[in-house]
Amino acid sequence: MTVESTAARKPRRSAGTKRTAAKKPPGSQPDLVQLLTPEGRRVESAEYDAYVADITPEELRGLYRDMVLTRRFDAEATSLQRQGELGLWASLLGQEAAQIGSGRATREDDYVFPTYREHGVAWCRGVDPTNLLGMFRGVNNGGWDPNSNNFHLYTIVIGSQTLHATGYAMGIAKDGADSAVIAYFGDGASSQGDVAEAFTFSAVYNAPVVFFCQNNQWAISEPTERQTRVPLYQRAQGYGFPGVRVDGNDVLACLAVTKWALERARRGEGPTLVEAYTYRMGAHTTSDDPTKYRADEEREAWEVKDPILRMRAYLEESGQADEAFFTELEAESEALGKRVREVVRAMPDPDRFAMFENAYADGHALVDEERAQFAAYQASFADEGEGK
Repeated sequence: MTVESTAARKPRRSAGTKRTAAKKPPGSQPDLVQLLTPEGRRVESAEYDAYVADITPEELRGLYRDMVLTRRFDAEATSLQRQGELGLWASLLGQEAAQIGSGRATREDDYVFPTYREHGVAWCRGVDPTNLLGMFRGVNNGGWDPNSNNFHLYTIVIGSQTLHATGYAMGIAKDGADSAVIAYFGDGASSQGDVAEAFTFSAVYNAPVVFFCQNNQWAISEPTERQTRVPLYQRAQGYGFPGVRVDGNDVLACLAVTKWALERARRGEGPTLVEAYTYRMGAHTTSDDPTKYRADEEREAWEVKDPILRMRAYLEESGQADEAFFTELEAESEALGKRVREVVRAMPDPDRFAMFENAYADGHALVDEERAQFAAYQASFADEGEGK
């Protein structure tokens, strides 16, 4: 599905030309930019309606399909980790609208720098979802060619991808390319020094980059109020570029706002910070237990804002999807789940000793000792089995 026109646009000004002063962005008020209410009712936005005005019923159904299949893939990956097939998994449950809306706003020639939770964006960029699982199983370092889909490998180090994105954006600006860059990060990462440096460089060099912050309310066990005393999008003001807060559970609003920000970047107007105000419905990762630090009532309050239920209500109320569509999609979802299970179980077991390789170029006595201890530990299981 393509919701972003690929028509030719005016070339960006070459590096070093005079920049226009940053304008106050539409929707910069504290309220969320919202096009769909939690009940699925369409609301008007003078600033952003134009960015979704030409969207077709087929494309609307496509957005819903993207969210449903992404959630199913995510659920299968979580289950596979619980069954011992993956070492770890970072769920996106609840953040589907933020990722699908922003992902579908990108053009093919745009470049995406994700964290480790952007499974929905990967889907939008055409990355086979099963390729995301090799790293979490420990059998590869990513599983896809970043340049095939202009979708960088997952980044585990918190916030560092914003600097990578800024540098890449500065490069394409110098090349005169008519494309933009988008970098994803979370509310917790917004406190990292790398993000502050990326904001500084992108503003000073007028880089064509969109910083897309998924504020899911929790940086593992730390709430957003431990990250900032003002709404996160307002941080952009201190660096001299616009910030906007969007309802992260509203796929249409996320699509519209991201299209606006990307088009602004392509016109040579510099960076934008988009804060998608959403919620992490599950654990930070499968090694986390959110019941230890947040109340059930909080999750229940966000469940009524579920992005998929919201979009379904809109499609049904507006008559743009019938029961046959939802039935066919359910069958497609089942087929995807089955394929994911089969692919993962066919993957080789990870090499347990690979973690000792490449720690030092010329080897190290301590690493050698630890490798020997680990080998003895592994061998003890075989001994126990033989004694039975």
